[in-house]
Amino acid sequence: MSIRRTGLMSYNQKRIARWYFGGVASSIAALITHPIDLMKVLMQTQAEKLSMVRTTQKILREQGVLALYNGISASMLRQYTYTLSRFGIYTVGSGMMDTSTMGRKTLLAAIAGGIGGYVGAPADLINVRLQNDVKLPQEKRRNYKHAIDGLVRITREEGWRSLFNGSSMTALRGMLMTVGQIAFYEQSKSSLVHLGMPENMGTYITASIISATVATTLTQPIDVVKTRRMNAAPGEYSGLADVFIKTSREGPLAFFKGYTPSLMRLMPHTVLLFLGLEFLRTHFGYLPEPKQVGPYYRYDDVDDD
Repeated sequence: MSIRRTGLMSYNQKRIARWYFGGVASSIAALITHPIDLMKVLMQTQAEKLSMVRTTQKILREQGVLALYNGISASMLRQYTYTLSRFGIYTVGSGMMDTSTMGRKTLLAAIAGGIGGYVGAPADLINVRLQNDVKLPQEKRRNYKHAIDGLVRITREEGWRSLFNGSSMTALRGMLMTVGQIAFYEQSKSSLVHLGMPENMGTYITASIISATVATTLTQPIDVVKTRRMNAAPGEYSGLADVFIKTSREGPLAFFKGYTPSLMRLMPHTVLLFLGLEFLRTHFGYLPEPKQVGPYYRYDDVDDD
């Protein structure tokens, strides 16, 4: 029984994820981690210095529990544009090029993340604005009903180009995030397996934690600037350079404002994302083309990544 089970696990481990699995797994993870993401945005944009606990208490006291899910429609839209694009491009690209080295993984991840950043820029803009509404005075709130309402109103009131405010920063962040998440996850998982760890949930979680830490460190300065630029009132900043300059006046640590909640959000999100992705891959993925050995086709001769 154990031999049969081991053979089945080995058989399933060789399955390849379908291009859309990343978006599906990420949307499920986002439903769980959305409140932490909301706290991260509020801490990055608030003028007063409040801890994550105090910020949460303030929102619960003033707005109620449901306020923790402000912007969830935009978050879902973001997963099915930004995340779906970058994971999809990486998955398709990895089937077309050799990604056996870290350099090649990094290159493909950067390309996928950059394209995904532009595709998901409008959803990212709506996501930040919906989340940030809870801290604004009543008369200054945008009060978008949901993500689609936000897209329509921004197009009518500010012009369609406004949907891509900060898109270059979103693309740059997408590049760094995808390198940190996908490239480091794949490389970490491969290294851990080669060190003798079995390819199971424990290895997936360990690799996810490594990738989340790297991704947070790489993207936090960009994330702070992007969030401030997207949430800025008309005329508040003359451009991205102005955002950098004004943020730097607050000190170098200003670029890492909200690092702890960012890591606390990204780590469980990344762990849940890759656990979901691995589950989908091993249960619903497809097998690579088998190699022909004599008159038989065998899957157990397919090389591991």
